[in-house]
Amino acid sequence: MQNPVIILGAQKLGTTALDIFNSNSVMVYCFLDDNQKLQQEEINNVSVMSNTEDNEFLKLVGKKCDVFVAVDDSAARKGLIKMLKDEHKVVPVNAIHRFSAVSEYAWVGHGNLVGAGAIINNNAKVGDNCIIHSRALVDTKAEIGNYAEIGAGAIINSEAVVEEGAFIGTGAVIVSGVKIGKNARVGAGSVVVADVPAKATVFGNPAAPVK
Repeated sequence: MQNPVIILGAQKLGTTALDIFNSNSVMVYCFLDDNQKLQQEEINNVSVMSNTEDNEFLKLVGKKCDVFVAVDDSAARKGLIKMLKDEHKVVPVNAIHRFSAVSEYAWVGHGNLVGAGAIINNNAKVGDNCIIHSRALVDTKAEIGNYAEIGAGAIINSEAVVEEGAFIGTGAVIVSGVKIGKNARVGAGSVVVADVPAKATVFGNPAAPVK
């Protein structure tokens, strides 16, 4: 990656992305954030220049700058990624920490954040715009759908499937071969030994539905 990066979002996920780009010696041009209190401030020595729809900055994307979307709210993040595709014909770059381990035989899409110490093993598949936090493990032949979020230290064992938009909490374990349905949620520290339906929430060891 040779171009500087504009990060959309200057809060928790944005500062994580900045740390990741810094780890790879990639220059971050600026933050854009919709919180007016943050605009014109500096966060970790990078300025928050304007809001996320400011065309004076977005017109640089795809030409002089790359872009990464690091907005914490998932619906807002999806909207910004759609806007970048539709109006600017670009997709976000990956933010993969230098101290993560991604197998050359893994398949990783675009717009993903992979934190320090995370591992993506051989023949795993990670879709687009996922968040894989520090020290998470995506093991051999596991599959992660678009917009999924894998919490810090979570383990997605071999051949497990985490479908689009699912959330896996910190330290959770998804046993080999288990499928987590679209937009399902798995609580922190849970051990999931059976498939979880779409939109369901489970918690515990073994994980059980939360009513």
